[in-house]
This record gives sequence, C-alpha cells and structure tokens, in this order.
Amino acid sequence: MPNPPPPVFQMLNEIGIIAQLAGRRFEQVMPLGLTLAQFTALNHLVRTGDGRSLVRMASALQVTKASMGEVVRKLAEKSLVTITPDPEDGRGKRVYLTDAGRAAREAAIAALGPDMITMTETFGEAFFTGLTPKLAAFRQWLDATREAGPSAPHVAPSATSDDRDLPSRTHQTDP
Repeated sequence: MPNPPPPVFQMLNEIGIIAQLAGRRFEQVMPLGLTLAQFTALNHLVRTGDGRSLVRMASALQVTKASMGEVVRKLAEKSLVTITPDPEDGRGKRVYLTDAGRAAREAAIAALGPDMITMTETFGEAFFTGLTPKLAAFRQWLDATREAGPSAPHVAPSATSDDRDLPSRTHQTDP
C-alpha cells in the first residue's frame, strides 16, 4: 500500500474538491443564468471596489486577460457592469458595477440561503467560524507568495483574529 500523501497535499486536494462541488452547487441556483466566473467577477468588484482595470481583475482572479474580458463582456450584456476606457492606459478598460450588478450578487448569495442553513445545521456555526480565519490566513499567504511560485520565501502567515493554531512563523531556510 502506498504511503499517504503529506497532510498539506491532502488539504489542498480537499479544497480543490470542495471548490468543484460548491461551484457546481452554486451555479445550479445562480440567478440570471450567471456562471460561477461571472459571480466571482461581481463579487471581486464588491469586495475590492469599482473601477478595477481588466488586467488587475484578471491577475487577482488568476485568469488570462482574454478570459476576464469575455466574462466582463457577458456581464455588460446583462447590464451588470459598465466598461469604460482606462484614463491611465489608453488601451486598457475599467470595470464598474451597476446597481443591477450589486443586486445580482446579493440575489446569488441569497439563493444559497437554503444550502447555507442546511450546512450550518449539519456542521454547526462554530465549525465555520473556527475554520474561516485559518483558510483566510492560508489564502493570504498563497496570494502574497504567488508571483514567486514554488520558490516562494518562507513568509509567516498574516495574523488573524484566532491564530492559536497557526505557527508564529514558518520554517526559515538556511542562507
């Protein structure tokens, strides 16, 4: 019998499977025929603010500029965003949420309501409140080190409101 993979691989594998299952479930209840990619773009604009450049959105969401352009174009066709020329880059575009775009994001989250209630009843709210800071710290570390890729320096994760289970710093490599 082969050795089990390292715990970090097992966790990443679970996160990937969860992302696939949750994404499929989310798309089943999404209003206005939104895709997960379209919802993700709307959610990004709500979280980070209007007027993001297409290039910055593509980078943040880890997709190509062409893919992001297609997602944003479809959102504009549904009147959920507006696209304007970037005043700082004549070839670039800026993306702004419309009121309908904000409402579509809220409707998508509300459509998950029954599933979120079932999940909370099944696992308990403490499960999610305990897990979320750990996942956020891990996401922040991945985001901070993504440009360096596998050769990323061993950077300590960001402090969270509940970091008792997080190391105060990660391994340092010898110089």
